[in-house]
Amino acid sequence: MDYKNVQPLADFDWSAIDKKEEVNSEQAQKMTEQYEQTFNAFTEQEVIEGTIVSITDREAVVNIGYKSDGVIPASELRYNPDLKAGDKIEVFVESQEDSNGQLLLSHKKARILKSWDRVNEAFENQEIITGFVKSRTKGGLIVTVFDNIEAFLPGSQIDVKPIRDYDVFVGKNMEFKVVKINHEYKNVVVSHKALIEDEIEAQKAEIISHLEKGQVLEGTVKNITPYGVFVDLGGVDGLVHITDLSWGRVSDPKDIVELDQKINVVILDFDEAKHRIALGLKQLTPHPWDALDPNLKEGDHVKGKVVVIADYGAFVEVVPGVEGLIHVSEMSWSQHLRSAQDFLKVGQEVEAVILTLDREQRKMSLGLKQLMPDPWLTITEKYPVGSKHTASVRNFTNFGIFVELEEGVDGLIHISDLSWSKKIKHPAEFTKIGDKIDVVVLEVDAENRRLSLGHKQLEENPWDVYESLFTVGSVHEGTISSINDKGATVTLPYGVEGFAPMRHLEKEDKKKARQGETLDFKVIEFSKENKKIILSHTRTFQDAAEGGAKVENDEAKKERATKKTVKKINETLEKTTLGDLSVLANLKEEIEKEQKGE
Repeated sequence: MDYKNVQPLADFDWSAIDKKEEVNSEQAQKMTEQYEQTFNAFTEQEVIEGTIVSITDREAVVNIGYKSDGVIPASELRYNPDLKAGDKIEVFVESQEDSNGQLLLSHKKARILKSWDRVNEAFENQEIITGFVKSRTKGGLIVTVFDNIEAFLPGSQIDVKPIRDYDVFVGKNMEFKVVKINHEYKNVVVSHKALIEDEIEAQKAEIISHLEKGQVLEGTVKNITPYGVFVDLGGVDGLVHITDLSWGRVSDPKDIVELDQKINVVILDFDEAKHRIALGLKQLTPHPWDALDPNLKEGDHVKGKVVVIADYGAFVEVVPGVEGLIHVSEMSWSQHLRSAQDFLKVGQEVEAVILTLDREQRKMSLGLKQLMPDPWLTITEKYPVGSKHTASVRNFTNFGIFVELEEGVDGLIHISDLSWSKKIKHPAEFTKIGDKIDVVVLEVDAENRRLSLGHKQLEENPWDVYESLFTVGSVHEGTISSINDKGATVTLPYGVEGFAPMRHLEKEDKKKARQGETLDFKVIEFSKENKKIILSHTRTFQDAAEGGAKVENDEAKKERATKKTVKKINETLEKTTLGDLSVLANLKEEIEKEQKGE
């Protein structure tokens, strides 16, 4: 305080200095209260404003309106060398009175608390603040904000573009936004990128507000992805989807454009809220369908490249941007269910016939099989009834085998036409897919494209021979191959099967015949039409007991007389081919003569 200009009071009573005045306790209490009311009201752990009374190299005295002044270390004021006596500063009241009766203050703590208040305020209000980049650290930079708060600036939050060298930012003042505060650990995270993004978003909003559908703009190719191309329109990006790059099919956008290329694009659509812009490149050129040869018509031949293959067909590009579909049913005269991959592959050059052409709907269907003659137009000449051929087994059903005689010509061998003698439950027991099989044409239905084929008809019906061999009453040795509730299946000589009902399986010792046993069986019924032989073991000894032995002996003699010949027949049947049918017929005549005793 400046005491030079202080003037004495004119009415001061100097004579009362040495006089002693009695003051009672009540007056003393009242005077103390009046004195204390002259002090500022504050509490400990509070930040208040004070006035610097004096500063030395070691400390500064600060008056906060209390009964005594406080002292703070001079080091807390070195951040601002311009501070002097009489300046106002904020201080933190640590203690109103220490053990020495001294008021303890801290300017540093006051600054820190006030800085944290500013940090929280800036975070809540999304305020832009300025900070000093102090140093580099792992993954980012250390930034000082509000004089003494250290914040972390992640490398990803420095700029919208990836930053490789962080050191170029050290020592610079930059603007930031507080993006995260951890009060528990006193951590602050700031972002400079957020400011740039805000500017970009504002710029985008401004640009998009002036856009119109159909508007043509110039842009720069910024990024190329497998699904399209991003184009910079001068502050805002738009996407040209891969389907809008060219009227033709595009497998890789890099085949159409390259990075940093200047291109004209048309605005197809945009979303102001989401800042999305859909662009088109192909729309700036005429549609290829509009430029298609006007003389092109159904039935004409065209050439093109296969660009896409699906199970149901293949798309062929006739000219860039104009495609036709070859349905799988138009690839071959065959009626088998097959995939387009069996006929064509992507990139293959093909010639096809125009089947349908709709310029208005921009659709074209093509055919391959029309380039080849339809085999069914001459089917009766090439495959007349009775003609013999070799076919490939293509498919099985429960009722027969589908075979292919040639591409586009299929036929069916019914399961009943596979064998004269064997009972076949499923065609897979007889052959397998991919095998070759000899067939004879039984019936031709050109209108419905059907061929009825047979395999057993390649051989003469052996039942014509069996009719004379397995006559009713004749006895033959047979082996029981299987038994069920109704009876047993018996394998007779030459591989012929007969059936013995359960009641005819009783043996002479009253036991039932068992599977695998070889016994004599008498033929009690023969049907060539139904290919059925009914047998009985029981009748072999019952009839003998009743005087039927003579008949059996006669039949046995007849069997022995023809056994040699039948053996030849059997061997011939096993080896028979299309050219041996006459031999089989001759053998049949021989056995008939022997049976007649000629």
